[in-house]
Amino acid sequence: MTILILEQSLNGLQLGLLLFLLAAGLTLVFGIMDLVNLAHGSMYMIGAFLAATFAGWTDSFILGALLALPATLLVGIVTEMICLRTLYPRDHLDQVLATFGLILFFNEAVRLIWGPAGMSLPLPQFLSTSVEILPDVRYPTYRLSIIGVGLAVAVFLYVLVQRTRLGMLIRAGASNREMIGALGIDIKLLYTLVFGLGAALAALAGLMAAPILTAQIGMGENILILSFVVIVIGGIGSIRGAFVAALIVGMIDTVGRAFLPELLRLFLDRAAAATAAPAISSMLIYMLMAAILVLRPQGLFPAPGK
Repeated sequence: MTILILEQSLNGLQLGLLLFLLAAGLTLVFGIMDLVNLAHGSMYMIGAFLAATFAGWTDSFILGALLALPATLLVGIVTEMICLRTLYPRDHLDQVLATFGLILFFNEAVRLIWGPAGMSLPLPQFLSTSVEILPDVRYPTYRLSIIGVGLAVAVFLYVLVQRTRLGMLIRAGASNREMIGALGIDIKLLYTLVFGLGAALAALAGLMAAPILTAQIGMGENILILSFVVIVIGGIGSIRGAFVAALIVGMIDTVGRAFLPELLRLFLDRAAAATAAPAISSMLIYMLMAAILVLRPQGLFPAPGK
């Protein structure tokens, strides 16, 4: 039982860090630009497809990943400059409708370029092994690498936001966009950089998920919903809030799916318990979000000025 708890806790940590990578960019875009970007999950999907394509061309998973990140960053910058700049002064309903249209556009673009079947992203041999984390307890090396990369990116974002000039501007933009514009900061360039950073983070999450889930059309839409839940729980515009909330959501979802079936079998038959457990696990996440909205509407760690 102890081994199972450890394994599922690591799985929850891995899912939480993937959610954090997606939610971090989303919360920056929402918190600074006040843009409800439903197409953020499309960057997650494009990152996965680009990584699979580049890995196929170079015969290297690492090179494929390294090429996919700047490529998706460029896609994000072009999307922001062409499609999204006109949406900043518009209300959230217009933004939702426009970015939903972008979801349909990117899904069809991927279908035209890569076809409807999806793509696999095979792992190199050194990531296809397992590591002995305790005596006689092994855990997949690739899942540990996801945890390591997620934690490294969390540290990088902390240093970027808290210790650099760009981070100072990001925090100032989250607090008072009008003031930093009045001080002579090129707000359009700041918005473009933040959106590109968010696209790259989403791509990193997508390419790391692709070897587990495969790259497929619409893969970013379900996880996007969880990402919005994460930023509501953590606080809009807060990287720290996104990190803590993503870990909480990842643990609830993974541990709930692992242990709720056994608990429900005390009251239900095996088939009913197996069916009900995933639904209840998902419900717990939304119940937590509802409780946060009632008790602390600004989130657990709101950005300054929110």
